[in-house]
Amino acid sequence: MPDDKPAPPVPSPRQTLSYLHRLFESYGLEAKSKLGQNFLIDLNLVDLVVRAAELDRSDAVLEVGTGTGSLTAKLAEIAGAVVTVEIDRSLGPVAKEVVGERPNVTFVFGDCLAKKNELNPDMLTAWDDAAKRANCARRKLVANLPYVIATPLISNLLIAGTDIERMVVMVQWEIAERMRAVPNTKDYNALSVLVQSVADVEVVRKVAPTNFHPRPKVDSAIVMIKPNAEKRAKVGDVTKFRVFLRDLYVHRRKNLRQALIGWPTGAREKKDVDAKLAELGLDGTLRSESLDLEQHLRLAAAFG
Repeated sequence: MPDDKPAPPVPSPRQTLSYLHRLFESYGLEAKSKLGQNFLIDLNLVDLVVRAAELDRSDAVLEVGTGTGSLTAKLAEIAGAVVTVEIDRSLGPVAKEVVGERPNVTFVFGDCLAKKNELNPDMLTAWDDAAKRANCARRKLVANLPYVIATPLISNLLIAGTDIERMVVMVQWEIAERMRAVPNTKDYNALSVLVQSVADVEVVRKVAPTNFHPRPKVDSAIVMIKPNAEKRAKVGDVTKFRVFLRDLYVHRRKNLRQALIGWPTGAREKKDVDAKLAELGLDGTLRSESLDLEQHLRLAAAFG
């Protein structure tokens, strides 16, 4: 009796350095540093990213930075739907060759950001449509992110309120350190507070430059970010909180009193600032980076 089940897609080639060289040579391409193109060539790390995502057919995955499609193909083998975004159109034919004919993959060519604080609506629409077509119950971001867009993409997705179960992303080590930093450390800043106020953050693995081609000048990290609904509810208006943090940290050397009095969008009366800080039980001579998450939330409620 003939088997009516469709044959599974042929696994795509494994992206090694020699394979990448041959692929680029055949298409007459080279990596573009201005776009932050660093292609992951350690096969074990690609597998680690996929394992950390814990994918199945219920997942609609967003990948930003398609590159040659090596990770895209791995994601498509497991997830219900994959929407992959690439700003460099010259990589389109390469990625499509590597990924092959996979009906659950949607290619979007363009910037993931419409502007610094706004996500590309075409990307979001494609993600919505793909999730509906595949009847996916969960959303996940899984990507080797170009360094230049990592912070705004992660921040904007967290603020957007899209129901994302997790993000498993490769980012610059410095960004990973900031996202998980604690008060009174050099890496603790507005990004630390924002991300930790709405999500749980874990560094899965530190990654050396030798695992990429071309090699970046800094270390990277695989980071898992899990949005936390309970935390988010405590924040309230996340967009407003982000703006408050941005203005609070615009001059890191200033103490709380100085920062709040000389607020970027309008100066405040000294006596009013002093009265509110006293009411909150906060010492005005402290700097913002010494405050924990709860203190930032209280400060934002009083002065936001």
